[in-house]
Amino acid sequence: MDDFRTPEELFAESKEKIRKAGQDFKKYIPLFIIIFLSVSSFKGMIYSIGPDETGVIQRFGKYVRSVEPGLHFKIPFGIENVTPVKVKKIFKEEFGFRTIVPDVRSQYSEHEYYDESLMLTGDLNILDVQWIVQFKVIDPVKLLFYVRDPSNNIRNLCEVIMSRLCGDYTVDELLTSKREEIDHKADTELQKLFDRYNTGLQVVTVKLLDVNPPNEVKPAFNEVNEARQERERMINEAWEEYNKIIPRAKGEAEQMISEAEGYALDKINRAHGETERFLSILEEYKKSPAVTRERIYLENMTEVLSKIEKKYIVSSNEKSILPFIDLGKNKGE
Repeated sequence: MDDFRTPEELFAESKEKIRKAGQDFKKYIPLFIIIFLSVSSFKGMIYSIGPDETGVIQRFGKYVRSVEPGLHFKIPFGIENVTPVKVKKIFKEEFGFRTIVPDVRSQYSEHEYYDESLMLTGDLNILDVQWIVQFKVIDPVKLLFYVRDPSNNIRNLCEVIMSRLCGDYTVDELLTSKREEIDHKADTELQKLFDRYNTGLQVVTVKLLDVNPPNEVKPAFNEVNEARQERERMINEAWEEYNKIIPRAKGEAEQMISEAEGYALDKINRAHGETERFLSILEEYKKSPAVTRERIYLENMTEVLSKIEKKYIVSSNEKSILPFIDLGKNKGE
């Protein structure tokens, strides 16, 4: 019965123990605070920069240095802050469309972005232009401290460049032959603006993906294109026929001209030869007329007689010529 205690006594005893425990805990509060501050400061001192990043360090908000990938130390308690910036990643901005799920068969948003894709061409037509701009960060300090709202400003610059270039070309050029030229010019002009406004960005590529008339005028536009294609087809067929006939006619004409020139050259050469021959005979005739006349006579007689099949030789002393009758020819009759 000596160990029996009333509830009031037990409560008082427990209260006393709690009071003593609280006094003991108060002794260790400074130690806990020191340990907590040490762990927090140590954790705030060490930071890591990824392999594709550059760390930009600010001390009380002012830029002090940049660090490369790896583990680094900084002053804790918010005195120094680090901002990692991806400098090897290729960023992409899409205009006129949005990719929801990038994959082999990407999924795109069904929303129409006409506020950024409708462009006025140089011949006062309207086209729905979809394009992309790829770029990367080459100077993180400029990107962070010289540009406010980088994403929005980059899109505005891209839209300005593409709108101006589309206004320099006709609708046919934008749809067909000048797209690569526009890509190259947009790349160059956009880089000039990036450099002018100290964005710290480098353009990787600008690419026109799709150029179409607005949905409201597509049927009429398709009819015009079909008419133009038919015209081009007829022109190509005409040129094909032209290329068949004209070269052949030119070849025949050149052949006739060559033959005529050859004939003329032959006649001229023959005439020159006859002239030289006549002049040489004339010189010989002047030296000895009788001998030359006799030689010419004999040469001509030789040429003439060689072509005659039957020859009759008559003496110059004959006074008359009687026909010869071959009576023996008819003896067998």
